[in-house]
Amino acid sequence: MRVLAMAVFVGGPWLAHPACAQEKKADPDWVVPRTPAGHPDLQGNWSNATITPIQRWGEDMGPVFTWEQVRAIESGVMSAQEAAAADSDPDRGPPPVGGQFTGDARFDAASGGTGGYNSFYIDSGDRVAIFNGEPRTSLVVAPENGQLPPLSEQAREWFAERRRNRGEVGAFDNPENRPLAERCIMSFGSNGGPPMLPNYFYNNNYTIVQTPDHIMIMTEMVHDVRVIRMGEPKRLPKHIRPWMGDSWGRWEGDTLVVETTNIHSRQSLQGIPPSEEMRVIERFTRASEDRIHYEFTVEDPLRWAEAWRGEVPFNRLGGLVYEYACHEGNYALENVLRGARAEERRNK
Repeated sequence: MRVLAMAVFVGGPWLAHPACAQEKKADPDWVVPRTPAGHPDLQGNWSNATITPIQRWGEDMGPVFTWEQVRAIESGVMSAQEAAAADSDPDRGPPPVGGQFTGDARFDAASGGTGGYNSFYIDSGDRVAIFNGEPRTSLVVAPENGQLPPLSEQAREWFAERRRNRGEVGAFDNPENRPLAERCIMSFGSNGGPPMLPNYFYNNNYTIVQTPDHIMIMTEMVHDVRVIRMGEPKRLPKHIRPWMGDSWGRWEGDTLVVETTNIHSRQSLQGIPPSEEMRVIERFTRASEDRIHYEFTVEDPLRWAEAWRGEVPFNRLGGLVYEYACHEGNYALENVLRGARAEERRNK
């Protein structure tokens, strides 16, 4: 993301990489594959990894990059990845005490941090998102500025109350206060959805399995499994709010439309917890042999001043999706709490 910002706003002297994205023409002979039931076949392994940010970085930016900008941005990302993959200097000294940790090994070395993963394990994407043949500057397309809409009055009051109570219960006081992903309950960010967004770190991979009555989407990150029931909705009561909500699908022509309500109150979206009124509409359209066009609309009048909409390309994954075994040998949560208790004893 830092390379993206540098390439766009600084306009550095990047050299075009031969593997960088270029505009591809649609295959006029391609025919939408169909299941025995006659619906478009969405099955397979897919990825939504991209270096295009969810929100546009500048108010003065338009919605689309030029192809020259795309080549420069992707070349910069590839150069950074190649540098991060280079052999380490065996004679290097230790990192300075208190070095910053960003969580991204590609930048931690420069900032003096020790890092958590090296670049081998990071797969945050290396391509700008191409949707309808356009290289997008953001995944959010409405509002037109590519930014999330303002918070509602109720949401602002919620944040104010949270700030007032911040000192009463600390983030390290008990395991329930730790993030869902750290506890291996849900994926990082909104990877599992809805809506399904890139996490910009790794494992942005999905497996779709399709039957006439159900569609299953398995997210590699924390191996979240979402089952979408097809047909006339039989909604859950409002007080029953499962992880990833209550999803029902229908076909509108060749587009799968999924409507989700009852999303769990702890499953925040861009840092905002959903209200009981939140509804997400998703649209899946098979655009080519190697791409699904994924569109979504988020409606929550108790959290945002208006609905917002996004478009994300899902590209064919040239490989298998393996189990994300989050809990196996995971001593981190216990150690986080032990460290917090040790710090409390030291500060008494």
